[in-house]
Amino acid sequence: MNPNNTLYIVVPCYKEQEVLPETSKRLKEKVLQLRAQGKISDKSRIMFVNDGSSDNTWPIISQLHAQEPEIFSGVNLSRNRGHQNALLAGLMTAVNYADMIVSMDADLQDDINAVDGMVDAYHEGFEVVYGVRSKRDTDTFFKRFTAEGFYKVMKALGVDIVFNHADYRLMSRRAVEGLAQFKEVNLFLRGIVPQIGYKWTTVTYERAERFAGESKYPLKKMLAFAADGITSFSVKPIRLVLSLGVVIFLVSLVMLLYALIAKIMGSTTAGWTSLMGSIWLIGGVQLLSLGVIGEYIGKIYNETKQRPRFIIESVLNK
Repeated sequence: MNPNNTLYIVVPCYKEQEVLPETSKRLKEKVLQLRAQGKISDKSRIMFVNDGSSDNTWPIISQLHAQEPEIFSGVNLSRNRGHQNALLAGLMTAVNYADMIVSMDADLQDDINAVDGMVDAYHEGFEVVYGVRSKRDTDTFFKRFTAEGFYKVMKALGVDIVFNHADYRLMSRRAVEGLAQFKEVNLFLRGIVPQIGYKWTTVTYERAERFAGESKYPLKKMLAFAADGITSFSVKPIRLVLSLGVVIFLVSLVMLLYALIAKIMGSTTAGWTSLMGSIWLIGGVQLLSLGVIGEYIGKIYNETKQRPRFIIESVLNK
C-alpha cells in the first residue's frame, strides 16, 4: 500500500442541517469503499467545515464525530466568512493530516463517484485533479448561458481558469502548501489554484439537482462572485475604461470641430434631444468608469488591512 495515501474530503457547510445526514452517509460509504480497495489509508477522514451556521449544522457535525471519530472530523469557524474562506480554512487544517485533499460542496450536486477517478489520477502522479461538468442539462437556460458566458469572459480577459469547473477538485499536500503562499483576502480559488502549477488533469462528471435545502448562491451572490473573480485576476476592465475615455475624448473633439464649423457657416440650431442624449451618455460612462475604478480601490483597501481570512473556533479530529 502506498504510504502517502491519506485522503481528507473537505466539505464547507452553511446552514446544511437538512442535507448533512444524507451527505455524511454517502461520503462515509465512499471512504469505506476506497479503504477496502486499498486506495486510501485508514487515517482518511471526512472534514465538515461549519461556516458560522445559525442552525443545527455544527451540533450535527459534532455528533457525527462523537459517534465515528475514525470517519468524521469537523472545523468550526468563529463566524460566517463565506464559502471560499470556509473552504480555505478546511484545506489549511486538513493539510496537516492528509496527503491528498478533495474539496466539494455539501449539497450532493457533485457526483461523489468522481472521487474514485481523482484518487486514481493522484496515484498516477497528478497533483491537482479538477472535477469538470460534462454538461449542464440540470441548469435553466439563463443559468447555463450566464455561467458559460462567465468562463468565456474570464478566458478573454486572460485569466487561467478551467472551463465548467467550480470547487470540486483534488489537491496533493504539496499543491495545498503552494496555495497557502497566496495571501490575498479577495479569494477566488478556482482562479488561484491554476496559478500554483504542478501536473494536473481533469475528471468529468454529471452534476445533479440539490438533494435538499436551498441554494446559498442566489442570483445576487452569483453576480457578486463573478465580479469578484474578474476584478481579482485581471486589470483589463480598468484598461477598457481608459480606452473608453480616449474614444469619448476623440469623439468630443470631432463634435467640437463640427460645432465650430457650423457656427462659422451660420447654421447653428439648438438641438435639445442631441444635447440631453450626450449628457446622459457621458454621465453614464463616467459613473460606470468610477464604479470599475472604485471596485479595484476597494480591493486594495481590503488587502492593505491584512485582516485574517478566517478564525477557527474549534477542531474535532482524532
